[in-house]
Amino acid sequence: MAKDNFELFDDRVLVKPNAAETKTAGGIIIPDTAKEKPQKGTVVAVGKGKYAEQTGQLIPLHIKAGDTVMYGKYGGTEITIDGADYLIMRASDILMKVK
Repeated sequence: MAKDNFELFDDRVLVKPNAAETKTAGGIIIPDTAKEKPQKGTVVAVGKGKYAEQTGQLIPLHIKAGDTVMYGKYGGTEITIDGADYLIMRASDILMKVK
């Protein structure tokens, strides 16, 4: 499935996680079994937003494709598109945008 062949619903966001760190700050190489799951990534696509329950008005998302974001360690659902790993998550699972 190509990235152009889908549409995200509501407040869903598609994120490309950054690669896991391979070395510590002190230069020690981290084995694959001990690598931490990345918590930072780049937004690839976003849904249109969520509709307010009371008014039915569309509430647009405050993030856009290309933004770098931080998210919870176990947030999102892992998927593979064209051999690359991505996460689909709700905008509320994103903790902050990195500037």
